[in-house]
Amino acid sequence: MEQNESQEVVPDVNSDIHDPVSENAENLLPEKPADDKRFRKLLIESIQTLVLALILYFAIDSVIARVQVENISMLPTLHEGEFIMVNRLAYKNGNYQRGDIVIFHNPINPREDFIKRLIGIPGDQIDIQNGQVSVNGVVLKEDYIAESVNYQGQWKVPDGYLFVLGDNRNQSYDSHSWGYLPQENIMGKAIVIYWPPKDMQIIQHIPIGLAEVTP
Repeated sequence: MEQNESQEVVPDVNSDIHDPVSENAENLLPEKPADDKRFRKLLIESIQTLVLALILYFAIDSVIARVQVENISMLPTLHEGEFIMVNRLAYKNGNYQRGDIVIFHNPINPREDFIKRLIGIPGDQIDIQNGQVSVNGVVLKEDYIAESVNYQGQWKVPDGYLFVLGDNRNQSYDSHSWGYLPQENIMGKAIVIYWPPKDMQIIQHIPIGLAEVTP
């Protein structure tokens, strides 16, 4: 009696078998080289932006300073707590103008900064009598002060120095108290009140007007 033996069919490993999943698997992977290229480009652009921002910051900072009013000596023109932009280059070539509001290092304590109004330049004769300020014999018309001055004195501004007073004359520690301001102590000229928003404005130059010529 003949016995039939079953045979297991073994696939030919050398046969041409197509596996769509295997063929497309490589195409489904992210393109790492392209991603790396995009990342490097983004990183370089971010660094360039940061460097440009730093350059602009230091460039602006070399021209514009920012200070805060910390007392009442400039009332009613400036109020305590206001932030001011200062033009550092305003007096690079001199050209000091009476009536400017200037920021400077306190001659008595250079670590402390003051803000006052420029009244006298080198060669000026300052006289304060009867509640009025005179420069070279001319009484100043000062609509910006808080009240008439209640002290008196005479000063002759020497070369290399300035004479400054606060607009709140009777509540200001200024040249009438400590003397002349060395020009090298000047930081710059106040140009803008930028904070708080309700007080935001350009600080207009007020030329010192002439009321009358004293005899």
